[in-house]
Amino acid sequence: MLSAETTLRRLVIGDRALLCAIADLDQGDADVVRLDERSEALVRLGVLVALDAPQSAYHAAVAAATLAGASFDNVVACLLAVAGEVGTTRVISAAPRIALAAGYDVDAALEATAPLEP
Repeated sequence: MLSAETTLRRLVIGDRALLCAIADLDQGDADVVRLDERSEALVRLGVLVALDAPQSAYHAAVAAATLAGASFDNVVACLLAVAGEVGTTRVISAAPRIALAAGYDVDAALEATAPLEP
């Protein structure tokens, strides 16, 4: 197993073997230390928020997080966790995309409830 220090050194120099190993998610290279599947799926979801990704990307990310054991609450918590770094505009943009990907129709829920108070 590669140490964190060795991994960082290899990333800094652009080690192609390591980059290929981490890019191939299905390969599961035993030398590369990874987060657990659930955490990694939630991190990937947070990255999509930062990138202002399209709806289709959220469908795959939310599905992967759910399959890895993340709850709807975990998915929303992930959105909130990145808010300080990515800004409110990205969070507002991502919120309906994540909701739709998770099967929650925010528009219908807003129409069915009383107006939100500031």
